[in-house]
Amino acid sequence: MTIKKHVKAGGGVDFQLEGPQATRAVVLHVERKARNLVNAFDRDAQSKLEEAMGLAEAIDLEIVETVIAPLLKPNPATYIGSGKAKEIAKLVAETEVELVVVNAQLSPIQQRNLETEWACKVLDRTGLILEIFGRRATTKEGILQVELAHLNYQKSRLVRSWTHLERQRGGFGFLGGPGESQLEMDKRLIQERISKIESELETVVKTRDLHRKGRERIPYPIVALVGYTNAGKSTLFNKLTDANVLAKDLLFATLDPTMRNITLPSGRKIILSDTVGFISELPTKLIASFRATLEEVLAADVILHVRDISHSETEAQAHDVNLVLEELGIDEQRRSQVIEVWNKSDLLDATELTNRKSVAARRDDVVLISSLTGEGLTDLLDCVETRLGKSSTLYDVVIDPSDGKGMAWLHQRGEVLDRKVFEDGRTQLTVRLDADTAGQAQSQFGKAMKEKR
Repeated sequence: MTIKKHVKAGGGVDFQLEGPQATRAVVLHVERKARNLVNAFDRDAQSKLEEAMGLAEAIDLEIVETVIAPLLKPNPATYIGSGKAKEIAKLVAETEVELVVVNAQLSPIQQRNLETEWACKVLDRTGLILEIFGRRATTKEGILQVELAHLNYQKSRLVRSWTHLERQRGGFGFLGGPGESQLEMDKRLIQERISKIESELETVVKTRDLHRKGRERIPYPIVALVGYTNAGKSTLFNKLTDANVLAKDLLFATLDPTMRNITLPSGRKIILSDTVGFISELPTKLIASFRATLEEVLAADVILHVRDISHSETEAQAHDVNLVLEELGIDEQRRSQVIEVWNKSDLLDATELTNRKSVAARRDDVVLISSLTGEGLTDLLDCVETRLGKSSTLYDVVIDPSDGKGMAWLHQRGEVLDRKVFEDGRTQLTVRLDADTAGQAQSQFGKAMKEKR
């Protein structure tokens, strides 16, 4: 395996791993032992290790060995204790692996010291997730967002693995001083690239805002899918829209957001939006970089929180998703917009399935489904319809033949569901309007507008 980590001459950045399809690796999970009470949503060490293994497999790493290292207090130099560090060094030498994945967030100095002691490449949790995102991004926006997050992460780690940084270039003039060091030059190049990406993303954000305003002129409600990675969002999206978004039993199988129009059973059209999956301890750099993409969630009329209800850690996963939603600005006042979609019911045993059905039946914000078999999807669409119906009302509006402006106004501001033309030339539109627009329409059309019973 070759390790590349440098700024390209023409812009852009290479990620940390480059080599054969399967790189041999050891996965090390560091289990922090809290002195205080354990968080009610905390996972056990084995589950965290299995998730780290799933992340490693997502970039085709060949896992040779796994280790769980209990830790009471981080070591400033190596994060883990010296004894465990020596144990891993021996394991690396015996297995001849090329990489150790540490399921924790390491500082640059800790990562460098571990690489020196183990004589192999070290990748922490943030770096691993960035590697996955780097491989998954396909759209221009996704690629820019991943590169921005990676450059910000990489900027503080230049000294760690760039072996040429001690060299310095001569200054200008015959008696120039030592000049700009390679480290300073590389940092400057990275900062210049970061500034350029941020400028390009601003353009993308403006374009996205224009698209959003365009959708507002055609007032279809937006329903956004969110959830823990591998909860089945993309499978559900494909089932509802007949799309072909990549859906695999793989962490972060899809990264770039996708939007499609679908029609509810009542005939009402909505826009369904699929977003990137969340994960525990999602690096803040990624949340910041993907904020523009995740703004689609903030603009949504209904949020479908897709949960893998068959997973042993489903409650902890739901807690992690809610934390990210809170960071994005989905507060308690907007919780009424969230519907929990308990997915993968086909994987439950008979007893658990009965229990989950009983709980879901008592709640109006929960729907039990299987996006694979299609079971419960009708109930889900009905629930979305009901939730959207709380914020809008149907009206019949009769318009004179000469009132073309009024006809256009209703088409622009409302959702026209039916049209009937009378013998005298007048037209009756059945239109769905939200409360604010209905008030404006009432003052414009007066007695010609009646609520549909």
